[in-house]
Amino acid sequence: MNPTSRHRKIAGVVPAPADLPRLGAGQRVRVGDLTPVGHYRVPTYLRGKKAVIEAIMSPRAVNNEEEGFGRNAGSLGVYYRIAVPMTEIWKDYAGSPGDNLRIEVFENWLEEVDDDRP
Repeated sequence: MNPTSRHRKIAGVVPAPADLPRLGAGQRVRVGDLTPVGHYRVPTYLRGKKAVIEAIMSPRAVNNEEEGFGRNAGSLGVYYRIAVPMTEIWKDYAGSPGDNLRIEVFENWLEEVDDDRP
């Protein structure tokens, strides 16, 4: 997969709103604190952690979690590359405050963060 801009333009093609990524590069997000049964692709230690979207991956892809149960039916979605601060993962992290863990996460795991909330 290759990163792409949020609104990729192709001459003569107007994408449907549902085909556009719902999140954008630079946006703050939280990894969902989900508890799926069975197959899932997000490490447990990242649940509930805040991150920043670095890139929108292209092309759209099948949700591997749904595919693991044979429920993909050809539906496609967006993967995002996020940067999670190491200090968000380990509160006593002694390295540089700018250190991040980067991971690609499917859209259903990401929640928008309201910066006004504590």
